[in-house]
Amino acid sequence: MAELHVVVVTPEKTAVDETAEFAVVPLYDGEFGVGIGHTPFIGKLGHGELRLRSGGETTRYFIDEGFVQVRDNTVVVLTGKVVHVDDIDVKAAQAQLKEALEMVPTTDDAFAQRDRMLEQARAQLHASRRHF
Repeated sequence: MAELHVVVVTPEKTAVDETAEFAVVPLYDGEFGVGIGHTPFIGKLGHGELRLRSGGETTRYFIDEGFVQVRDNTVVVLTGKVVHVDDIDVKAAQAQLKEALEMVPTTDDAFAQRDRMLEQARAQLHASRRHF
């Protein structure tokens, strides 16, 4: 049976190199499912959960933006950060969310930074809650 080859690369290393029957990636505007034989695709990732299903088991990772390429049953994810959901620091994500909510941005850059912090913290908390 054919499988997907899923590779997640960060600037530091190849963080994930697995096979799966199905993968779901977090695009900036929603989730995107990839099955065996999917047509070629390139997309922009958002903050969210990468899910890999194989043999009835699902493995979950938090992805922090980046890009995805699908081609020839290979899914390549380029991201700045990937964390297995078991390793998400919930207290740090809650603190980041609190800090972002308390920010009073006055410039476009400050608004963008606050929005990024909010999205990232909320996505991490969502992924950690979904896991349990």
